[in-house]
Amino acid sequence: MKLSHRPLRFALSLFTILIIAGLEDLPLAVAGSDPPPELARHLAAIATLARSSPLVTIPEGRFVMGTVRKDDDPFGLDTQFDDTEFPQRRIWLDAYAIDRDEVSLAEYLAYLRRQQSQPPDELQRLIWHVITVHALPDYVLASWPALYVTWAGAADLCRAQGKRLPTEAEWEKAARGSGGNLFPWGHKAPEPGLAVFGQYHVHEIPLVAAINSGEEGQSPYGLRHMAGNMAEWVQDWFGSDYYAVMPDRNPPGPTAGRYKSVRGGSWRSDPHMLRAATRGGASPDQRSPTIGFRCAKSTS
Repeated sequence: MKLSHRPLRFALSLFTILIIAGLEDLPLAVAGSDPPPELARHLAAIATLARSSPLVTIPEGRFVMGTVRKDDDPFGLDTQFDDTEFPQRRIWLDAYAIDRDEVSLAEYLAYLRRQQSQPPDELQRLIWHVITVHALPDYVLASWPALYVTWAGAADLCRAQGKRLPTEAEWEKAARGSGGNLFPWGHKAPEPGLAVFGQYHVHEIPLVAAINSGEEGQSPYGLRHMAGNMAEWVQDWFGSDYYAVMPDRNPPGPTAGRYKSVRGGSWRSDPHMLRAATRGGASPDQRSPTIGFRCAKSTS
């Protein structure tokens, strides 16, 4: 099997914020430093608006994972994104529960306050910018998805809530249903209203939707923003040839790797990245404006 270099390309494409024009006016010495008093008041106000996502139970049973190879339509959405989606398997998963919505910015800030930690430098600068330049109110930012979160930070937040990150198999079943939908909503090509994707801003300000929106493009189980808005960390290490060797019951992912799997595509992605079977990876230490997460828990 030809090995794919897609994880590295995915990781580099997600590392998008280099310089955000107009953010130099926030005096921060190092990442995670104490914010200025005015910003601190906004961070505290946003955190007070934190609300946990409803949990959705995914029943036990088999589902279609991966893609059947197709080479006659290289640019078609039914065609595999790369060879890491092979072979297609029917995988059994025990019942589990997963957040209907992505973890919100308010939840993330509330978690950091409980941990007596400060938001990362990149996030402080972004919040300061959109408040002072774009006049976004705290309640709007509270419903943004969490961003600039490392894999470990996402896993720790889920653990603090008595949950965990979903496995890659759990994420894919929740996104496409048992029958193997191409996208969460079915086989129709992505369009505005179904997903947030294909966005671009000259200053790299995330053009995201509220985490509790997206009902029109929800998955067969009612999960929202499983395609677009934010790509999402999952539990597994990324294995480019893992599908060929994974167990057919509750696959846990490879035992080690260089990248953690990231699924779902983001507000910047093209339609191919929004396919429920498209796989990607990023360094677990990476903080990105395009990677968020949701949590899951076992029910058995």
